[in-house]
Amino acid sequence: MASKANLVIDQGATFSTDLTLEDDNGDLISLVGYTANSQIRKWYTSSNAAATFTTSINTTSAVITLSLTANQTGNLTSGRYVYDVEINSGATISRVVEGIVTVTPQVTR
Repeated sequence: MASKANLVIDQGATFSTDLTLEDDNGDLISLVGYTANSQIRKWYTSSNAAATFTTSINTTSAVITLSLTANQTGNLTSGRYVYDVEINSGATISRVVEGIVTVTPQVTR
């Protein structure tokens, strides 16, 4: 089951966050051989992604980094979205994190 983590993104600003993956005992989950994918959508049923995170994995610390450029966040309309993070070993795809994204409006342009 995916863990829950809500995100706040400032519209027009560079965004990055680290997600550490641990099992129920608090032990780090091995991410060796995995890739990660993550998208933001307005609704779970939306056919188009509002943005796709750039993802990177640190296999030593079991951290997945999600990032968006300032241009990408600037193209998001302020408001509420949903997202999830999936890891892929080539044989298995698992959803590991999901939640709500709140995009706060930009004033300075």
